[in-house]
Amino acid sequence: MYYIGFDIGSSSVKVAVVNASTGENLAAVHEPKSEMEINAIHADWAEQNPDTWWKYACIASKRAIKESRIDATKITGIGISYQMHGLVVVDKNGTPLRDSIIWCDSRAIEIGNKAFETIGEDVCAAKLLNSPGNFTASKLKWVLDNEKETYDKIYKYMLPGDYIAYKLTGIFNTTKNGLSEGILWDYEADSVADFLLENYGIDPSLTPDIVENFSNQGTVNQKGAEESGIPVGATVNYRAGDQPNNALSLNVFNHGEVAATGGTSGVIYAVTNSKKSKESSRINNFAHVNYSKDNQILGKLMCINGSGIQYRWMKDNLAADSYEEMNNKAGEVPVGSEGLIVIPFGNGAERILNNKNVGSQYCNLNFNKHSDAHMYRAALEGIAFSFVYGMDILKNDNAVINVIRAGNDNLFRSEIFSNTVATLIGHEIEIYNTTGSVGAARAAGLTDGDFKKFGDNITQNDHVMTYKPLQNKAPYVEAYNAWKATLENLIK
Repeated sequence: MYYIGFDIGSSSVKVAVVNASTGENLAAVHEPKSEMEINAIHADWAEQNPDTWWKYACIASKRAIKESRIDATKITGIGISYQMHGLVVVDKNGTPLRDSIIWCDSRAIEIGNKAFETIGEDVCAAKLLNSPGNFTASKLKWVLDNEKETYDKIYKYMLPGDYIAYKLTGIFNTTKNGLSEGILWDYEADSVADFLLENYGIDPSLTPDIVENFSNQGTVNQKGAEESGIPVGATVNYRAGDQPNNALSLNVFNHGEVAATGGTSGVIYAVTNSKKSKESSRINNFAHVNYSKDNQILGKLMCINGSGIQYRWMKDNLAADSYEEMNNKAGEVPVGSEGLIVIPFGNGAERILNNKNVGSQYCNLNFNKHSDAHMYRAALEGIAFSFVYGMDILKNDNAVINVIRAGNDNLFRSEIFSNTVATLIGHEIEIYNTTGSVGAARAAGLTDGDFKKFGDNITQNDHVMTYKPLQNKAPYVEAYNAWKATLENLIK
């Protein structure tokens, strides 16, 4: 038997097929070959057609089935990971009424800020564990305020993963996890945040039925089977936003465990059993994949917009042939880059800086001393320092960091980056060879709720290496303190 997993991103759709009994990855593909288009009709807007996701999900699933050389009729379970916070609105026939307003669209910021002020910071912190912010609920309010004719035709609102599940099964439903990602879950009442919908004037009947994660959430119907290549009767058993799913893929389920990502943006996702938060504007709190009323496990998510994009920009614009070349040159420069400091926040406003936009800064550049190698090392150190800075904020917000786990890609392939983070935080960083689509596929078999067995299997089969804190911490501390002082001068 086999499981298939989808990872619905904003740049591509990834699909993996795994052996149901062993979790072995048999095939992993992505579509399209180039990045999917993001429509930006106005500044700070970002939209995608949900049927574009479905189109590429079907192409990729048929490719994955073909390349894995399996009997497709033996696919029994489906897991879905998806870009978080997006809004999909459909009519009674399941037809999208407009393009999805996706995660990086910021048109609803003021709507969320106003609700935060009107409802009250204390109420939002206690019931939502977040500011309403620029998330799915606020985006739906924007549709009500600005596209009333469209709003009046809405039968259900959904998150991106809910829409893919609907296309497979013909059933409208969602999960607690998904609603929490949209800031639509009331943790005190353990129900939909109807008080927020009431504040926004949104009809609560637009919320889909709620199904439990790791359960039969619907079976593939004839239409879904014909389009995707997945057999009729296969069950959707799991869905989660990309960052909680990344944590699942890395065996991060328990208080004190942290999943980290160092791609275009950087993400620190700390799992906690504490619902206390005093940073509801800088840190987002979501129901983790294993959240339940009796086991209220949350994920504290901190996003750093200026991260890998800084290093990629340098590769593309400083005539470097590859990241490997950059890393090798950076390795020739001592810790602290001989005084050169890079502030890596050049990708818009940063939530960890209270939504300030300080840009990317190159400080103390000496034309008689510094070379491109210094710039590469200073960039890696600056990005690493931003991760440490973010983790300090998390620790001050009741998060505990005992171990960090990351995928074997992007920034974590750099010894300079990983050693810097591990040494400054004083914890090991475990590196695993896995992906979101593989994790989602494996999670389709987690209906028994045995998270320990699931996690042990990841540790035994996917562990690549571990970065340990270095013995001589002093030069790293000195360099970090200089970087932090420079940053704090910029944000005063």
